[in-house]
Amino acid sequence: MIPGRAIRAAALMVVTGCATRERLTFEPNNPAEGPTTELTQPGLNDTTLVAGDLLLIQGRSYDPDGVDTVYVVATGGNQSFAPILGQGRDTVPFAVELSTAHRGGTTVLVQAFGVDDLGTQGSVVSRQIHIE
Repeated sequence: MIPGRAIRAAALMVVTGCATRERLTFEPNNPAEGPTTELTQPGLNDTTLVAGDLLLIQGRSYDPDGVDTVYVVATGGNQSFAPILGQGRDTVPFAVELSTAHRGGTTVLVQAFGVDDLGTQGSVVSRQIHIE
């Protein structure tokens, strides 16, 4: 039999050892944010141009988890764009042409966003295009 004194001494060493050793830490579970998307052309939030001019909408979407798809949506311009496949690349540049022919007096809202390989949608960026 082990005397009670020896058991208390062993328990004290275990407790003391636990207090001084380095603990394992884990990163908090942050929700994924999705891809970051930028529109580089046009550079201004509000752009005005003459009907008939072609406008190139350019940008990029990037995410360390890999970009699955980039979507560019034009509201008010009666024009649509096919999704741009990222195929898991961390950066996906894109460029689409917005036709302004026969659209004088309208305003087109162009929005773009990406979805990463985990299925998380990133924030939407937008530009307003005023067609004279």
